Amino acid sequence: MTSSSETSATRSDLDTQSRRVRHVIEPSVDGNLQKIGIVCGKFNDGITNRLLTGALDVLLAAGVSSRDIAIAWVPGAFEIPFAAQSFARRGVHAVITLGAVIRGDTGHYEVVAGECARGVQDVQLATGVPVIFGVLTTNTVEQALERSLPDDTNKGRESAATALEMIAVQREIGRLEWR
Repeated sequence: MTSSSETSATRSDLDTQSRRVRHVIEPSVDGNLQKIGIVCGKFNDGITNRLLTGALDVLLAAGVSSRDIAIAWVPGAFEIPFAAQSFARRGVHAVITLGAVIRGDTGHYEVVAGECARGVQDVQLATGVPVIFGVLTTNTVEQALERSLPDDTNKGRESAATALEMIAVQREIGRLEWR
């Protein structure tokens, strides 16, 4: 996952680095038996719903049972960390946060976007549960629509894939032996 081809490492580059250390964690992703909480902001819910569709597509395709997915709708992005924390304390394997904060004519954008991001990070560090930041922070509605298209560029899809990968990474780190 990179932002452009200029920021990508080649497989050869990664293999070279891997030969220099004892442990390299690149686990396979399997959604079977994974419990996932998804927190969705209602503000700009047309965008959020598009992100949710992308996330569900990825989770279900990866083998996560629909019975193991719970969705909580909260008023807006500012409330997302609280619900994410509630999910994390209920034993889910990962939480995906989805929403859209679109810049307006006031400073409200910076406060909401920043506090949402900080809160999500605080929850995952405090609980040890991966909490994925899938909240769009854009300058325009058009940018939000572009990042929620029904294709591989959908940030909800990316957030779900990241959640499954982080579950697998956490599992593999827990299995490390340092003898």
